[in-house]
Amino acid sequence: MTTQAPLTALQVMQDAPVIPVIVLNDVAHAVPMARALLAGGIRMLEVTLRTPQALACIEAIAREVPEAVVGAGTVRSRADAQAAANAGARFAVSPGYTSTVGQACRDMGLALLPGVATGGEIMSACEDGFTELKFFPAVQAGGVAMLKAWAGPFFDVKFCPTGGITLQNAPDFLALRNVICVGGSWLVPASTAEQGDWGRVTRLAGETTNLLRNLAR
Repeated sequence: MTTQAPLTALQVMQDAPVIPVIVLNDVAHAVPMARALLAGGIRMLEVTLRTPQALACIEAIAREVPEAVVGAGTVRSRADAQAAANAGARFAVSPGYTSTVGQACRDMGLALLPGVATGGEIMSACEDGFTELKFFPAVQAGGVAMLKAWAGPFFDVKFCPTGGITLQNAPDFLALRNVICVGGSWLVPASTAEQGDWGRVTRLAGETTNLLRNLAR
């Protein structure tokens, strides 16, 4: 488990306008991918636990790229949270929310962005003290219109929409007052890792963060 000072979910969300959602199938790609994103101005890296190599990738990034802040996505259980923390993850992102996952992340010092798609799920997360949430799957679950509807009853909740977010629609989400950042996979196309085109990742990261920051002003 990391001995660094714990982060808050708000700190994770405020670092850049987009959190890259990263799926890695080869440990050899982890460090160059992280360095490429870092060179493009993105420090918060969500490596999803969707492949057998994911934990080893998180461990490699935490060890070799300390300037980056690596987190684990697709955290679905206490065991996932424990494994992520042991690998060096400093934050966790879950596709849904349970009190078990919430308490596990608290116990392990992991900032958690819990996934929600309904008002009831928001209330459950807020009841446990989580007010910075991942809206997932954002586009499929109502998109911008849903977030606008939630802004009234959930005026104190901030969101990171993820799922169906692209460079083209990201500005529409970031224009909302209850959205701090978005999550997206377009920054790390599968082809870039296969081809070792890390320069493309850096260009995409730099162009995206500059564009979205300017639009958010």
